[in-house]
Amino acid sequence: MAENFHKPTQYSTDKFDTYEGGQDPAQIMRAAHDTAHALLEGARNSDDPAVLERIIAYTDQNGIDALAELWSRSSAGSLPGALWRIYLLRAVIQQDAVGTSLLFQRGIDTLATIDAAVTGAVNPTGPNEIKDLADQILRGLFDGDFGVALDRAASFSRILASGAGSVADDQELLNPERASELTTRADRYARMATEFTACAKLFRAGSLD
Repeated sequence: MAENFHKPTQYSTDKFDTYEGGQDPAQIMRAAHDTAHALLEGARNSDDPAVLERIIAYTDQNGIDALAELWSRSSAGSLPGALWRIYLLRAVIQQDAVGTSLLFQRGIDTLATIDAAVTGAVNPTGPNEIKDLADQILRGLFDGDFGVALDRAASFSRILASGAGSVADDQELLNPERASELTTRADRYARMATEFTACAKLFRAGSLD
């Protein structure tokens, strides 16, 4: 059995900053949509709680690249595109819970909006709390109100964007390279927030495929 063991691919925050998936390619394989719908329907139609837990933790055993091959090139305004982005966020958080929680906490402290309330985040938000929150949002896609889960993901991303941008400002003079990295990350999170909001609107209009 040992030779069949597959170690999950580690998805670092550096890869997150530079990942170019989901750029709305002209042709998107129908398989991406079919697998996304099958996964969603399978979770919602199952009475076995273990099925949902396996779906939530799928990338822990298989690595994020397993989903990247299926969904990362899907349109941002599609079901596989939305699922891919939330799994990607969760993977980054799982692998750098300390760093991500610091950015999230800074975002809560600096962002004068209701986003923290929308996410359902506790304050302060430490590494364990942010991992739990990411799991709650992902779980909400499969056994809760899908639109609400997307709204929570959008708020979650806006908070991270604000936090990363604020820390980047602090680092501008002391560590310009680090500031540039954080600015890139802030832009990425902000874009994801916009994409999640758009997906929520499409879902409520019955147009998210």
